[in-house]
Amino acid sequence: MLEKLESIHEHWLELEKQLQDPDVMSDMKRYIKLSKEYKDLEPLIDSYKAYKAVLNELENAKEIMNNEKDESLREFAKAEYESNYEKKEALEEKIKILIIPPDPQDEKNAVLEIRAGTGGDEAGIFAGDLYRMYMRYCEANKWKYELVDLTESASGGYKEVIVNISGEKVYGQLKYESGVHRVQRVPQTETQGRVHTSAATVAVLPEADEFDVEVKQSDIKKDTYCSSGPGGQSVNTTYSAVRLTHIPTGIVVTCQDQKSQIKNAEKALKVLRSRIYEREHQKYLDEISSQRKTMVSTGDRSAKIRTYNYSQNRVTDHRIGLTLYSLTAIMDGDIQQLIDALQIAENAEKLKASQE
Repeated sequence: MLEKLESIHEHWLELEKQLQDPDVMSDMKRYIKLSKEYKDLEPLIDSYKAYKAVLNELENAKEIMNNEKDESLREFAKAEYESNYEKKEALEEKIKILIIPPDPQDEKNAVLEIRAGTGGDEAGIFAGDLYRMYMRYCEANKWKYELVDLTESASGGYKEVIVNISGEKVYGQLKYESGVHRVQRVPQTETQGRVHTSAATVAVLPEADEFDVEVKQSDIKKDTYCSSGPGGQSVNTTYSAVRLTHIPTGIVVTCQDQKSQIKNAEKALKVLRSRIYEREHQKYLDEISSQRKTMVSTGDRSAKIRTYNYSQNRVTDHRIGLTLYSLTAIMDGDIQQLIDALQIAENAEKLKASQE
């Protein structure tokens, strides 16, 4: 382990040198990439330095224990040795996790897409419940969110919701939410009290910026139309809604949330860029998925990942077999316990893969 850490430390020092190079500083794309890598390695480098210091303390204590004739000094050295040995073991466990290469996308903002699935009107209502749950979670994390597009269903729910979310490590937290979410409850329209099963699909995309994806304006077809739904006096009177079509891929994005056509176009472009980027990112996910058995963050939208059972106040995550009896709190945005458990499972999986 020490040899590997020394190699990483040398690489970190080399990065530090490169970041002071005028040629690197003049290439913004390269400078940002190297800066991020340098910053990401800092926690590991700090642990490496602490680990080296602890190893040095252990050697000193061992030296005294083996050669000192004074019994009191030997007892003191023994206590120091035991204390530092515990620190050494704790640091080794920490370093094992830190040494795993992070997902390069984790630091990114995210595009959250929620769509009603099977279950008719009830699926639309559930999509709305999930939308509220995620917005509460964003507020708890002090993340900013912007509604891009929203299509209402006849029952008061939503057929589709698209939101841009920005903040610290948004994608790294929300990526585990991609997949099919299933709900079991008695719908409001059910007169006989029977439990129905409905579903909604959640997709979380890492938000791509201009450094990740270059989208040529000549490849985009822009259409404008009147907004529909909530929006005040401007609805159906001004052509503020925007539809962007990326001609090479056929990807279509709409945005009608803002009264300004320019703002709607900017929001739609963010989503378009992210969907184009997602195609390449999915290849990366598929490659990792083939190497792991569980892969909690694959982003496979067809996989049933979670069930929300209202009659039992139960939420079950099927990927890791975790069941929590706190559905009310979870639907109110308290999903951190689920995300933490999924992160631990993924780290354990990565650690196992790195040791094989």
